[in-house]
This record gives sequence, C-alpha cells and structure tokens, in this order.
Amino acid sequence: MTKKSKDFIVFPLDFPSAKEAEDYVRLLDGQVGMFKIGLELFIQEGPDMVRRLKSMTSAAIFLDLKLHDISATVNRAMSRVAALGVDLVTVHCASEFMLEKAVAGSRGNTGVLGVTLLTDNDAAMVRAAGFKKEYADSLEKLVRLRAAMAGRAGCAGVVCSGQEVAMIRRDMGPGFLTITPGIRPAWSLTPNDDQKRVTLPARAVAMGSDYIVIGRPIRDADDPARAAQMVADEIDQALAD
Repeated sequence: MTKKSKDFIVFPLDFPSAKEAEDYVRLLDGQVGMFKIGLELFIQEGPDMVRRLKSMTSAAIFLDLKLHDISATVNRAMSRVAALGVDLVTVHCASEFMLEKAVAGSRGNTGVLGVTLLTDNDAAMVRAAGFKKEYADSLEKLVRLRAAMAGRAGCAGVVCSGQEVAMIRRDMGPGFLTITPGIRPAWSLTPNDDQKRVTLPARAVAMGSDYIVIGRPIRDADDPARAAQMVADEIDQALAD
C-alpha cells in the first residue's frame, strides 16, 4: 500500500488532560497518520490514555517516554509498554546495552526508537554537558554514533533532526525508521521558537524522514484540520518532485 502524505504526519498530544487530547484526536482523526503521547499527558492520565486513544482512532500510537534508567529497569518497563499495544516508544541512546534490553523487553510487539539528540540542544549545550570536543564541534558526528548504536542494538529506528536524516538514511539503509521532530512549516516560523534545529516538512520528507512530528503549527491554528491538510499538501509536493 502506498504511503499517503498524511501518514507522514505525527501529531503530539501535548496537553495536560484527556479531554483536551481527545478533542484534538476528534479534530484530526483521518488527517494525520500517528498520534504521540508524551510525558505530560502520560503522567496525568496514565496507561488508560493509550487504551482510550486506541478506541477512538485507527491511527498509529507513539508513546514518547524517552526511557533512560538502568538496563534491567528499562527492560521491565518496556515489557509493560509493549503490553499496551503502542506502535512506537522512545528510549535515550545512552548505552547500547540499555537499548538492547529495551528491544528485548518489547518482544517484537513495539518498535523501539533511539533518541539521538534532543532538538532544543545545540553545540553550546552539548559542550556544557561535558561531551568530547569532537562531538560538541560536530553534532552530526554525535548523532551518527548514536544512530549506529541504536542499529546494532536492534532498534526500529531513531528520532533525529531533519538536518541528519539524509546522513542516517545513507548509513543505516531504508528499513531503519527516521522520526523527525522540530518540524515547522514556512508559514509558522517565528524568531523566538524554542526549537534550535528546525526543518520544513517537505524538506524533511525529501531527505528521507519516515515520520515528521508537527505540534504547535497545527494545534494553534484557527482550523487545525486545515493546517494538517496544508502540511500534507507540502509533503505531496515534495513527493512529486
């Protein structure tokens, strides 16, 4: 089945309550390919939020917990996540062994995504965190290292900036998923955006992104469904070129 332009779009349910999240699911069901549940909503509503979402939509579900703990704990947590029936879940690329244990805990029922580098991190932040100069001076080198780590551990793919997608696609091949946050359509860009490494939807897809995460430009639009369609139209153009 050919992937439709809307199927590239992941809408993050970054809301403090189930009611607000469900309102947007109703608005956007059929307009996006995947809904993402992050920490705020999951902490407020718990695993029941996943069950409620599954009853409302046939879209894929991405649980963005960014797990990071000792390997045994991550392994056990991932087994509980897999039991919820979500399609994707995130784990920080902190150690290859932890990623391996996450994959083992999923038992093949949930795709594990390695988080390479958060999109609000820039070189100054990486340097301040104590990374070697070679990685602070080249964020692409750090992302490449972590993507390779995720691949060896058996992860389904990684979360990465659109600026690194083409590089990861060349390194890891077409079967390795790339999920790109920090996406901003040209019509939504503002000078005070907190995302440091943003990418346009069409460019991200053209460079090889399998999924693009778009929140505020859709959420804050007067007509969220129309905004999602505008993004899909941009993607159609990229696929046609």
